[in-house]
Amino acid sequence: MSSTAGNGSTADGPAVRRKRPAKAMFTQTILVLEAFLVFFATLVAYGLRLAPTATIWLVGGALSVLLILLSGRVSRPGGYTAGWVGQVLVLAGGFLVPMMFAIGGIFVVLWWVALSLGGRIDRERAEYDAAHPGAVGP
Repeated sequence: MSSTAGNGSTADGPAVRRKRPAKAMFTQTILVLEAFLVFFATLVAYGLRLAPTATIWLVGGALSVLLILLSGRVSRPGGYTAGWVGQVLVLAGGFLVPMMFAIGGIFVVLWWVALSLGGRIDRERAEYDAAHPGAVGP
């Protein structure tokens, strides 16, 4: 039987603090970075006068804000699916700024990697926690 000492450790050794899910952290990071990318692409579209100024800032600004909002919702039900929708919207930016097809494609790959690698890390953490009960603190 393990007793907890005042410093957060157990009689069996120091308790490890529970970590945030890797999948959520990775995908949140991708979406925030993508929001910056969209903002800079908006500046490019504005500088090249590819559309009316109001349209450029409305679309670019709205997409940047949407990506930031989605980053806070990824761990909730439907959050990862909404993230995929965000990826499609960023790719669609290629119709205004053609380079966005390439850059957006890179972010789609990064999104997929964040989902798959983050999910794998979370599964391995869960297996470790199941094999070592009491090793992870609250």
